[in-house]
Amino acid sequence: MDTRPRPTVVVLHGADRPPGLGRVEAVATVRYATADRLGGALDGADVLFVWDTRTTALERVWPATDALRWVHVASPAVGHLLFPALRDSDIALTNSTGVYDEPVAEYVLGLVLAFAKHLPTTLRDQQRRRWQHRETERVAGSRALVVGTGPIARAIGRKLGAVGVTVNAIGPTARTGDPDLGDVQPMSRLRAAVAEHDWIILAVAHNQQTAGMVDAELLRVVRPTARLINISRAGLVVTTDLVDALDSRQLAGAAFDVFADEPLAPSSPLWGMPNVVISPHLTGDVAGRREELVRRFAENLTAYLAGRPLANLVDKARAGR
Repeated sequence: MDTRPRPTVVVLHGADRPPGLGRVEAVATVRYATADRLGGALDGADVLFVWDTRTTALERVWPATDALRWVHVASPAVGHLLFPALRDSDIALTNSTGVYDEPVAEYVLGLVLAFAKHLPTTLRDQQRRRWQHRETERVAGSRALVVGTGPIARAIGRKLGAVGVTVNAIGPTARTGDPDLGDVQPMSRLRAAVAEHDWIILAVAHNQQTAGMVDAELLRVVRPTARLINISRAGLVVTTDLVDALDSRQLAGAAFDVFADEPLAPSSPLWGMPNVVISPHLTGDVAGRREELVRRFAENLTAYLAGRPLANLVDKARAGR
């Protein structure tokens, strides 16, 4: 008979709780807590499952983590949790890398096709019962620059390459002939690289190096026929500079799935721009992903209980920097 004590798992959730945690409840004592009750719930807890991926409550209640050994995040992004005390601790941090890669890549491919085939204009004309013939663009033979080299960036590269787009990337390590991302140039070459591409796709972490990277100076060198797609973080783009570039036709179009303040305010000029596509932070939110996020955590909990290595272990010393 197994006499080991049951671990205590705290599930940090928002308005909704994760579905199907029966597998977890069978092997652990589970406490559910919203951000305002997290401190009390963490008393004596071994594991924290961060289901509410936008809260920063853990830093606020950090002194209550007297027994915590492992934090798992239901998202690939962990930057908001890398406050100094957690970064410097021996607490393991894991994420949900792999759940969102293909859905996000499919969405980016959809945006590229929508822009090239003028689908936003077609839908507007249909609503107005307006018949206006025009020529569209070929996707095959165009060039995409993916800013980022992580799993999502790689999935984007594969999807675009499959329809004939030449893909290159910006990343921390320069190299040539990457199977998914073509020629990878360092961040110092970003300005030169954007001038050579038709699609600029932001799929990189928000940190000191990338904050505000898309600004007036960068936008002055892009092709006037180019489009910008941001599925990463709002802080990568200086919004006022981008609006000016779109207004002046320095840039042909842009698509956003992330914003500094969500939901996007009705007063934002982006809503009324015909060359902009806005989506409400949903690129990776496909049917079944919530169950997949729970399954990944449950599998990692099984490994944790057996003393095996955890999957998707984050290098806290490097992540977010």
